[in-house]
Amino acid sequence: MLTLRIDPDAAPSWTWNGTSYLTRDGGNRVTPCGHPMTEQIAATDGTRTAIIVRERVPSRPAVRPEPVRVTAADFDRITAEALRWPVDHVVIETAAGRPVRVTAGPVRSTPLFLSHDAGVLHGSWDMADLQPFAGGLNPKEATRLLIYRPRYSTDTAFTGIHRLTERATATFGGDLFIRYPDPVVHALPRDLVEDADVLSAFVEGIDAALDARPLDPAATVCHLTGGLDSGSIGTRAARRWPGQINTATLIVIGPGRRQQIRRRAEMRERVPFGPYDVRLDLRGRPMFGPDCARTRGELISPYDEPLCEHFADLNARIAALGAHTVVTGLGGDEMVAVGSAESRQAAADKAQNFDLPWLGPRARAAIEYGDEGIAPPAMAGGITLLAAECVAPPLLRAGLWPVHPFAHPALVELGDQLPFHWRELKQLQRRHLATFGLSEDACNPKVRESFAELVEESMITHGVPLLRRILREGSPLVEAGLIDPDGLARTVKELQDGSYREDPHSKLVEVITLDQAARAFLN
Repeated sequence: MLTLRIDPDAAPSWTWNGTSYLTRDGGNRVTPCGHPMTEQIAATDGTRTAIIVRERVPSRPAVRPEPVRVTAADFDRITAEALRWPVDHVVIETAAGRPVRVTAGPVRSTPLFLSHDAGVLHGSWDMADLQPFAGGLNPKEATRLLIYRPRYSTDTAFTGIHRLTERATATFGGDLFIRYPDPVVHALPRDLVEDADVLSAFVEGIDAALDARPLDPAATVCHLTGGLDSGSIGTRAARRWPGQINTATLIVIGPGRRQQIRRRAEMRERVPFGPYDVRLDLRGRPMFGPDCARTRGELISPYDEPLCEHFADLNARIAALGAHTVVTGLGGDEMVAVGSAESRQAAADKAQNFDLPWLGPRARAAIEYGDEGIAPPAMAGGITLLAAECVAPPLLRAGLWPVHPFAHPALVELGDQLPFHWRELKQLQRRHLATFGLSEDACNPKVRESFAELVEESMITHGVPLLRRILREGSPLVEAGLIDPDGLARTVKELQDGSYREDPHSKLVEVITLDQAARAFLN
């Protein structure tokens, strides 16, 4: 959403030059992303200045970005209202000789990473911009990534780079302190009244999420994977704007490929989508190939899409249609997740194997501390928030803005209160798709459609050579005690002998991704 460089001791007078806010001495800068779905405003009372970068909302007049002079009372009112903005926003408050305050909104469409050096605060939606401030590997967060147990927190894989989580406030006056907000209290499942119309409530929730931003259907593409989540959002969007909403996706390989193609074709035939369907076929395109930015040693965050090269290609094709917004089904899993009291047995049945043979002694010691220092419960779930941060940078680089309706409060609150039988196996989404007259095949797919087969092919084709490079040349992960080279060598031999197993070998993607990021960021 923005980049920033602020020295709290620099001159406090801000101006707007058409693309950035600058102080008159040129020492400070705040640069919004400059997207049609965002806007920026600024106000000052002569002592304090607030710079607000936010998503636009419908039915609001265009705002002027130049700083406006207001009274002290009006300044307090403006900043208080800014913090209640219903969609993604960042509020920056500065004053001469006082610490800088940066506060994120509760609906995060994009990340904001922060670093500081020599009394200056730096921030960006793209972690690559903060590479000069990466001090080393953070064992606790690196371990979370390596065992595929992500947690939403201010930690990143690198010391010296921090994440500003939702509703958190960063205060900087020479040192950086990030304060978490109070937890969001969620509703519990409720019994339905007689004749309750759950599907209508679901449609109303999707509409509320779509109406929260000024979507232009002619410039909007739905990421229609064919899955139940993106299918539910996409079909409703197409019904609302007949013939205008185009679609895009990656076409998987493996047993689910024909089913995905068939189900997507039925959705597009039965529901009035737009004329264009951007499909990037993953057949013959394994991960970590020679065209992969990570493999080439570019500064790609370990939080960016694992399939960064594929999504970069897909996003470029979407932008070529003239689109500037992408609507996704991200967050659908958590929206109907089984509540904690109901999930104890399910969690036990699906217990992850964290005893990976390639983990080094420092990683093994850090596993038990993985839940320390994590952010409190938010409106959207932590996995949804992390996933939103994962998809945003590749989209922003292509000039595309992400919209995730399942992270909107209307749908989160509906999911919280649904009885178990509506959430189990995504019955809500399945029954919603059936209202469009879609077949049993489209609403209840029998075969898994996933990237699992692509990961297997990628690990055998390109992954083994990259893992052998770690063993041959070393790695920051080995130096930090996070990877055991002997255990990794045994695993590589298993792969070379044709003994690939999805669990645990798919987790080696995280070893490669983090190794490549560490080489680039810590160089």
